[in-house]
Amino acid sequence: MTENEISKIVFESGLKIHRKLGIGLFETIYEECLFYELQKQGLIVERQKFLNIQYEELVLQNAFKMDLPI
Repeated sequence: MTENEISKIVFESGLKIHRKLGIGLFETIYEECLFYELQKQGLIVERQKFLNIQYEELVLQNAFKMDLPI
């Protein structure tokens, strides 16, 4: 699957959730719904994944958090 195909699925899923739930809910609700929709579409998705950043010999543990890496 190409990046454009994945992007289309993510965009359309987000739009579907927005149309059904509207605005004003907590971010975690939208995140859980998007996680569900993306899995339903056959994508491999994780939640709240932490990444380390390395600069020369320095390693910054859990320096970056991705909400829904695909």
